[in-house]
Amino acid sequence: MATYAHPEVLVSTDWVAEHLNDTDTIRIVESDEDVLLYETGHIPNAVKIDWVNDLQDQIVRDYIGKQRFAQLCEELGISNDTTVVFYGDKSNWWACYAFWVFRLFGHEKCLLMDGGRKKWVDEGRPLTRERPTFARGSYTAKDPDPSIRAFRDEVLRHIETNRPLVDVRSPAEYRGEVTHMPGYPQEGALRGGHIPGARSIPWSRAANEDGTFKSREELEAIYLQEQGLKPDDDVIAYCRIGERSSHTWFVLTYLLGFDRVRNYDGSWTEWGNLVGVPIEKGAPTPAEAEASA
Repeated sequence: MATYAHPEVLVSTDWVAEHLNDTDTIRIVESDEDVLLYETGHIPNAVKIDWVNDLQDQIVRDYIGKQRFAQLCEELGISNDTTVVFYGDKSNWWACYAFWVFRLFGHEKCLLMDGGRKKWVDEGRPLTRERPTFARGSYTAKDPDPSIRAFRDEVLRHIETNRPLVDVRSPAEYRGEVTHMPGYPQEGALRGGHIPGARSIPWSRAANEDGTFKSREELEAIYLQEQGLKPDDDVIAYCRIGERSSHTWFVLTYLLGFDRVRNYDGSWTEWGNLVGVPIEKGAPTPAEAEASA
């Protein structure tokens, strides 16, 4: 981990095991795609954040506002100075998503457990079904940080100025062969394809089989040498609803040290349903692939 650009935000399962009872200063948060998984067993003293009911506004298609975010944190025993450690299923997709939302609202002390839930379970570490309770926190949320989130008009300007877009979905989604993937939460799009000019770099290329992140050298070989991205590029990443692109946002920002990476959380569910925006289908031509490398 020491070779990453910001190794301080990534902790091991050993580190978490050593800090399970440091509940005065640390809050462990599980956030999964499978919102029922936490109830089957979770890391002792971990609380649950449901990406649908806790982080999403139920009336407007957007995140909860800063007052509701502050209320959520207080209910979970999180204060502004609490160190929050995220983990979850699917190689930490939704843990990265929750991490990103916390950074969106300006929470400073955010960590991610490398390998997520799978690594903890594979190592035979303890799980419990007991839901912990903590004293209510005291929280003041900041206004959302626009530097890490992209909206559709910003994506359109990105296309016009030929700045890098990263499509982190599967190759079949990128080529437009499917509008959604089996087994994923169903928020489909009317059209398949990708945003014009976007490079296909599936999120999974950054992960090892055990759910941990690949080494910095391996990541640089993918994103820098192969794809030609540069740490000072203005990059927008997207997927289908923003969860997989949160994983790539984390990789580029914290592991590779990119300065300007935004997550387009509207992603293909928004773009593929919009009237009047361009799309592309199919794999890039050899000339296009060479130009983007």
